[in-house]
Amino acid sequence: MTNMAEDLKATHVTDAALLPNGAPTAEDRRRTDRKRSPREQKKRTANILIYGVLVVLVVALMVPFIWMLSSSLKENNQVLTVPIQWIPQEFVWSNYTDIWTRIPMMGYLQNSLYLAVIITCLQVLTGSLAAYGFSKVRFPGRDVLFLAYIGTIAVPWQAYMVPQYIMMQNLGLTNSFNALILLQAFGAFGVFLMRQYYMTIPDELCEAARIDGLSEYGIWARVILPLSKPALASLALLTFVNTWNDYMGPFIYLTSNRLWTVQLGLRSFVGQFDAEYAMIMTGSVISVIPILIIFLIGQRYFIQGIATSGMKG
Repeated sequence: MTNMAEDLKATHVTDAALLPNGAPTAEDRRRTDRKRSPREQKKRTANILIYGVLVVLVVALMVPFIWMLSSSLKENNQVLTVPIQWIPQEFVWSNYTDIWTRIPMMGYLQNSLYLAVIITCLQVLTGSLAAYGFSKVRFPGRDVLFLAYIGTIAVPWQAYMVPQYIMMQNLGLTNSFNALILLQAFGAFGVFLMRQYYMTIPDELCEAARIDGLSEYGIWARVILPLSKPALASLALLTFVNTWNDYMGPFIYLTSNRLWTVQLGLRSFVGQFDAEYAMIMTGSVISVIPILIIFLIGQRYFIQGIATSGMKG
């Protein structure tokens, strides 16, 4: 028995000496590849094709942003040249300093930020409250009311745009932020997103909290919300981006220049017969930076919230 153990040990030492760090040789790798089943090879080929398609799609999506960034560093007469000059002949860095003096860019950014933050907070609050009622509170007609409310998503905004404006005009809220805040403080999509996430939370937690004496508002605040950070982050990010990029809402309700958002402010570079495209692209790049920062901060929660919101209906 001792001799056999010594022989095995010697053989192991010899093999280890032949291979540096015990790494397999090229012949071993080829032998392993031949042993792979056709199913594994097909799966590997399919993965390569999927990744290739994804790379092509990413490049296609990035092209407009690359063109926007490139155009922001050109002279105005070089933006629409054919063929496209992806790399400017001369980088015009002064565009990023001139835009602050050409238009009140800081004021426009502040207005956009104010609206985006207020509307985002209100939608997260109202959406999470309504979603809790539709998912964890039992009352007659709950599901019918939820379907009717969600059905409003299918109604285009243009269908009720004029009646909304007449209502805001009669209330004296036109040419103010209050009209936009009041109209966008509630969103059916936010309720749907939060309800789908709440459905993944066991009802037993709510029942246990009720037995302990918590009210429905206490259960929502102390049990449900701490477990819903991914969904809250997803709703907050989507609402912030939609509000920040909104053009038609401010265009209809805000007539004073001091109330304009950054999307309306870029119209200052559009004249009757011509437009300063380089400045428009410069302002567009600046307007994308806050959205990029918000997304980078909350991307982990955003992806997790979107992935789990449809697990249970």
